[in-house]
Amino acid sequence: MKKVVFASLLAFASSTLASLPVAMAQDSGSQSGQITIKDPAEYNAYTNAIGQSAPAAKAAAIESFLQQYPNSVVKAEMLEQLVGAYQATGDAAKTFDAAKRLLQVDPTNLRALTFVVYVGKAQASGDQAKLDDAAANAQKGLTSTKPASMSDADYQKLKDLATPIFYDAIGADDVAKKDYKDAITAYTSELGAYKDPAQTTQNPALADTYYLGNAYVQEDPKDLVNGIWYLTRAAQYLPEPYKTTAEKAAEYWYTKYTGKMDGFDQVKQLAHDNVTPPASYKPVPAPPPPSPQELAHQAIVGTPDPSKLALGDQEYILSNGSTDDAQKVWGVLQGKTTQIPGVVISATADSVQLAVSDDAKQSQKADFTVNMKASLKDVPATGSTVTLIGTFDSYTQNPPMIIMKDGEAKPAAKPPARRPAHRPSSN
Repeated sequence: MKKVVFASLLAFASSTLASLPVAMAQDSGSQSGQITIKDPAEYNAYTNAIGQSAPAAKAAAIESFLQQYPNSVVKAEMLEQLVGAYQATGDAAKTFDAAKRLLQVDPTNLRALTFVVYVGKAQASGDQAKLDDAAANAQKGLTSTKPASMSDADYQKLKDLATPIFYDAIGADDVAKKDYKDAITAYTSELGAYKDPAQTTQNPALADTYYLGNAYVQEDPKDLVNGIWYLTRAAQYLPEPYKTTAEKAAEYWYTKYTGKMDGFDQVKQLAHDNVTPPASYKPVPAPPPPSPQELAHQAIVGTPDPSKLALGDQEYILSNGSTDDAQKVWGVLQGKTTQIPGVVISATADSVQLAVSDDAKQSQKADFTVNMKASLKDVPATGSTVTLIGTFDSYTQNPPMIIMKDGEAKPAAKPPARRPAHRPSSN
């Protein structure tokens, strides 16, 4: 079920190429002032291509130019213009191809890396190799430097748009590999990269907020405080059915952490108003449950006469109690003969191992060993339910095991005696 939820949410978070910010498709600016095209025919073809106003016509003209002048001094610029033109047409496949071609000429081109990462992640559809490739390109994008031809302001604007896209791809790759620690780093960095908090209520940040919450509760050890926060934050803005999924997860972990639902409405309001946990977000953990040894002692204190305890409780104290508490129980059991009902885990003619307690039955592990007084003629089958009679002989706490001696099969119940048929008396 969890895989279905993740796949469904991923599809919801993946939007079309047209949803990329318009600034991603803007021209990078002509480099003709820095680069001289000596061939007049090439120059005319260049000015004709970049002068096209319709995106489809511009893309066609640039493709024609690149085919005619494959080694042009303005090849990188034209490929960057081509990326923008194809994105303006909404053609994701051609935009992706143009961006890949641009990276062959300019490996650190920020605009090309952004498109390759964005489209590559959207097209991965669970393909780990494609996710790895998108994440690798995202790492390149995070370390790319400003080209000399771009102003500081334009570069910073592009960097602000690209950075969350890069962290989104890296986080998705980490989650797919169940590397929750690195996923937390990536998604936290993504949320911190948005300049406007309102952007975190839209995709991909909104879906990634949900993934961040899940990463916190999946990592080892779990961080329930942060996990509850980001799951609750996502639930405030996700549409159905994702809202219910996120909120149920948040409620589950909140109850797990605090032991109750009191205060959760206040957490929801805080999460609605804040991207990250404010200082006032301080869920109080429930007190730790009693240890097995403490539970065993409580059983002894509550029933001063250990012989009155049920067999399951006596076994629990022997397995988990302190030395003194275990000895109190063993003092009334040792040498006592009783019936032991259980499920056969293994058996030979001379010894049968049984799962008697509910925990032992669930884990299919023996907690009683019955050594037979005489070899069995019919060895019980593994998995069968039997009742044996034996005398308590010894026990071990680790692993928990009670050993019985002089074992024998419980005699079959005798059929009820038949009453003689009533004969009417004769007069």
